[in-house]
Parts: sequence; structure tokens; C-alpha cells
Amino acid sequence: MQKAGFIGLGIMGNPMAANLLKGGVELYAFSRRGVPGELTSAGAVACASAAEVAAKADVVFVMVPDTPDVERVLFGENGVAASLRAGQAVVDLSSISPIATREFAARVRERGADYLDAPVSGGEVGAKAGMLSIMVGGAQATFDAVKPLFDMMGKNVSLIGEVGAGQVCKVANQVIVAATIEAVGEALVLASKAGVDAERVRRALMGGFASSRILEVHGERMTKRTFNPGFRIELHQKDLNLALSTAQALGVSLPNTATCQALFNACVAHGGKAWDHSGMVRALEGMANHEIGQAVE
Repeated sequence: MQKAGFIGLGIMGNPMAANLLKGGVELYAFSRRGVPGELTSAGAVACASAAEVAAKADVVFVMVPDTPDVERVLFGENGVAASLRAGQAVVDLSSISPIATREFAARVRERGADYLDAPVSGGEVGAKAGMLSIMVGGAQATFDAVKPLFDMMGKNVSLIGEVGAGQVCKVANQVIVAATIEAVGEALVLASKAGVDAERVRRALMGGFASSRILEVHGERMTKRTFNPGFRIELHQKDLNLALSTAQALGVSLPNTATCQALFNACVAHGGKAWDHSGMVRALEGMANHEIGQAVE
């Protein structure tokens, strides 16, 4: 079994690293906030820097919030690049710019290592269950070598194309997720405003053509008013910014994506940047002057 490194142990990274340990992987870990005790108790070796992780691991996974964070982890002081050697693989699980991804890959390859971009979807629930979708860009041979490790963290692992293709796929995923959250929110606000029990409506719709994972999980969050993340609004905003900037560069119009971003912006203006992204419904409720579950006078 390959020795693996994991850098970034937040809401997503922590359970993903835990699943590698459950799979019997020798794991070296680093986080600026420290390696959680449950990981070291399960056998993870805490390292003092990203460079130390890269010095000890064959495959280095990175799971941090945004493009500048990945650049810092890879090429900053005591970063991964300081210890890279031929035959290693760097796997970026973060959701970042496809353009920057290609630049980072070129810089890593100059040092003799391989690079995969492998953003994930499925949220904290999927990370804990090892049921993530993992969208990979890179060489087939590198993908094949890392695939057994991917399979410990996800159940839908796909090589999309060359480096950067995984990030493009993730951007497309986030466009669909945001638009679906918005549609579910509209439907449930409408039902509730009409005096109908929104949770009963949600359960009924789960048996029809409108059924979706978003309706199942986030629709329930909306009706039960549970907006602890999950996946924070500020992170989904970042992903939609990537979608909109990429679309602008390509001359593509994404009108519904722009609307979803405006609704997220409204949530942030009301202190909601750390809400789960299902909290978008609160912006819709504000426009309707009605909260789901509120009695109709």
C-alpha cells in the first residue's frame, strides 16, 4: 500500500483522511490548526509542515478552501514543492480555478512529480460515508495508480480528461447544485405561503419526477431549519465565481447561476456566509416575507 499524505483537515478533509486510515493506509497529516486527535489515535502521523508530509508520502492529498490556499500549500514556505521527488503524485482535492490548476501542475511536473486535480462532491455526509463523487483530471497512468486510494473516499470516481478537466467538471456540478437548491427553495416557500405543510410536500415530491438528492437532503434542512454546514455558502460563492469568470472568458451566458450568486450574496449580507448552502432559501423567504413553516394569517 502506498504511503499517503493529507494536508487540510477541515469539515471535508478530516473524514476523508479518516477513511484512508480505515483502509489501512499509512498516513502522514498536516493542518495549520493541528491534526485532530481522532486521526492520530487511529494511526495518522502528525507532521510539522506540508514539506514534511511530502518528504514521507508517495501520494500527497491537498484539501483546502481556495486557489491561493493551494498555491501556499504547494509552493509557499515549507510547502510541498520543497520535498517533491520523482515518482510522487500530488492530488488536489480542492475546488479551485482550472487555469491555476494547469499552472500548478506544470510547476509540480518540473520537479519530476505527477499531478491530479480531483475535486469532490457530496458534502460532509458523503465524506464521512466514503460516498463522494470524485472528478479527476490528469494522466491515465497516474489516475490508475491513485485509484485504490480514491475508492476509499468515494464511490463515483471518474477520470474526466487531462489536468484541469476535474475542476471544470466540479464547476459544472456546482452550477447544477446551486440552481437546484434555488428551485427547491422556491417550491417549498410557495407551498408554505399557500398554507400547505412544506415537509409533506417535500416527501410527496420525493416519489415523483422532481425527486433529487437536493430535495431529499437540503429540502429537509429547509423545512427543519437546520442550516449548520454541510457546505458553507461562502465556499459555494467561491465556486460560482469560478463558473461566472470562466463563462465570461468563454463568452458563455449563465443567467441562473448569476441569480443564485445574487441570492447567496443576500444571505451573506444578513450574516450567513457560514450557513449551509441550503440557507439560500432564507433570501427567497425574505422576498416572500414568509418563513417555511410559518402560519399563514
